[in-house]
Amino acid sequence: MTYDSHVDPEIPEDLNECALYLKTNIIGLTTQGGSERGFKLARRHLLSDASIKRLLPDFVCHSNDADSLRATLSGVASGSGSWSIRRAHVAKAFIPILDFLESNGSAADATITIGLANYDAPAIHAFWAKALERRASDPEGAVTAASALLEDVCKHIIEDSGDTWEDKWNIPKLYSQTSILLNLAPSQHQEEAFKTILGNCQSVVSSIGSLRNKGSDAHAGGRGRVPFKPRQAALTVNLAGSMALFLIETWEARKAERDA
Repeated sequence: MTYDSHVDPEIPEDLNECALYLKTNIIGLTTQGGSERGFKLARRHLLSDASIKRLLPDFVCHSNDADSLRATLSGVASGSGSWSIRRAHVAKAFIPILDFLESNGSAADATITIGLANYDAPAIHAFWAKALERRASDPEGAVTAASALLEDVCKHIIEDSGDTWEDKWNIPKLYSQTSILLNLAPSQHQEEAFKTILGNCQSVVSSIGSLRNKGSDAHAGGRGRVPFKPRQAALTVNLAGSMALFLIETWEARKAERDA
């Protein structure tokens, strides 16, 4: 991307560094520091990229100047002790975009990142960020993180539904229990096409669990260990991310129907 020649030297050209600068500057603007011009220029630079724009916090997208930004963030917390609350709010809101930029993610990665960010589970976000980051440099580690992502999503949904899981359960068992709770088990449907799709989803999750045992860095594989190539790790991560997002979105939809 060509950088705007009107941008001050203090505004980093690199998108990741620019996002870090913007986060720090916003935290400053909520107290006595920060630069309004820096906020405007960094914001404009990041908004110019469609993939990045989707990941920016709402308070960045909807605030054109320092006054509107402060007004928005004052709604998060005000009065004694509000500084630390606002700072934590800003830091948390920037996690998706920083994770995405640090991993050199794609548009598809951004869609999954946004969806996972809407689910309040820090461990899930951490596993996804690790999976993205390690696809090229550490394929085995990426597969481990992808597997852990699915495992953690299933555990969270089972817990949130009021059910329980056992330590001895592997990923296929966790997914099986989750799919029953979400009405996603093939046996719960009559339409053949839908049963086939759900059965394939089950196979994908089981296969990712199997890959973790055979070639990831989660276990010592001995002579049977299968070294992964970056493209294979990328496929595994993308599939795990898509399945994790599907499960979370289904859970959110079921919860909304229940609470309506």
